[in-house]
Amino acid sequence: MQRVHFIAIGGAAMHNLAIAISKKNNFLVTGSDDEIFEPSYSRLKENGLLPDEMGWFPDRIHKGLSAVILGMHATEDNPELLRAKELGLKIFSFPEYLYQQTRSKTRIVVGGSHGKTTTTAMILFVLKQLKIDADYMVGAQIEGFDNMVKLSYEARIAVFEGDEYLTSPIDHRPKFHLYKPHIAVLTGIAWDHINVFPTFSVYLEQFKKFTELMEVQGRLIYFDGDENLNEIVAHLRRDIVPFGYNTPAHEVRDGVTYLKTKKGEVALKVFGEHNLQNMEAARLACRQIGVTDDQFYSVICNFPGASNRLQKIVETQNSVAFKDFAHSPSKLKATVHAVKNQYPERKLIACMELHTFSSLTDDFLPQYAGCMEQADVAFVYYNPEVIHHKRLKEINPEQVKQAFNKKNLEVFTDSQALQTKLRSLNYDNSALLLMTSGNFSGVNLIDFAKELLKE
Repeated sequence: MQRVHFIAIGGAAMHNLAIAISKKNNFLVTGSDDEIFEPSYSRLKENGLLPDEMGWFPDRIHKGLSAVILGMHATEDNPELLRAKELGLKIFSFPEYLYQQTRSKTRIVVGGSHGKTTTTAMILFVLKQLKIDADYMVGAQIEGFDNMVKLSYEARIAVFEGDEYLTSPIDHRPKFHLYKPHIAVLTGIAWDHINVFPTFSVYLEQFKKFTELMEVQGRLIYFDGDENLNEIVAHLRRDIVPFGYNTPAHEVRDGVTYLKTKKGEVALKVFGEHNLQNMEAARLACRQIGVTDDQFYSVICNFPGASNRLQKIVETQNSVAFKDFAHSPSKLKATVHAVKNQYPERKLIACMELHTFSSLTDDFLPQYAGCMEQADVAFVYYNPEVIHHKRLKEINPEQVKQAFNKKNLEVFTDSQALQTKLRSLNYDNSALLLMTSGNFSGVNLIDFAKELLKE
């Protein structure tokens, strides 16, 4: 019996991993946390993994444990972590454990500053439709998959989303450095996580290192429209084989994107140049494991998109609303462009929330210049309390407006005032885009969009 204990079991990735391995034969999973929010709370409870009480309990750490898995939410002085160290137990971070469980498998790892989740989701969707078994870890819930992590004895392939953020409180390597892929995808590089990578050159170095850690004779699939990736590829290890990709030929007609292939047009459920580029990356990754282009196109046409990634939440006869996780400058610009390109005749009302550490840092704000230029109506919201909570230097609305460099942009620091403004608009012949990695300080985006578009 493998007994595995999770310190900070309530994290988005951690609780999914806990659920995944609890389903394996001969595994007994326990965990602790000082606070657990939804949906982690309900999902852990449903699977019999919710701790009896919140808090840290060193007596739960004993020599009978096969492994302790440490989440990012814990701190270096966590009582359970200190006890595990004292007993000399095997302590793994989330990515370390994934690697350990898939060492004998062909690992596909998708990295990049944007498009990781969608590209990973596309690969997994195709494999599932073609009945090709695979283990996986992806950063969002995907339609048709009941968990964000799967680990099995049978699968010979593992597909991971490769996040560049820190591994754990006691391991400051980027997560994707630990996966050592046989097949790697890099979608593009745009500076993010300023709190960890204070300069772009430091950030860039992490992607170079990622390629250096690939398995021997690895395959690197990369977006060749990115000059930084081209520079990395120019200095690759000689045994790594690179495959460049770009935006595939396509056409938009009546709000539908058609992919142009050798066998004719393929109507897609997703749209936007980034999504099309992600699809090309997914196609090349699948080709490395034996999926033909014909097989790929026969099923990718039904891919519905990943949750919160240009997700259509409301549609009426003459209006449409999307929500998107876009928060970094590159994601924001690409998302606004995608919707404007898909609905060129409609008024684009774009609303985004500055919510992450980087986006609320005054030194980083100028990176947003021009990102919402294609929006007909543009709003930016941030909550000053979040800035205070993150212990950042205060910013003011005028700073934000200057950073975005858009004349008619309005900046809000009060969620109710923003909602009132949005309710005052006319949504006839419009496309509404709500972009945030948060929720505009407590707004149910789907219900709110339905109210605005009067579905």
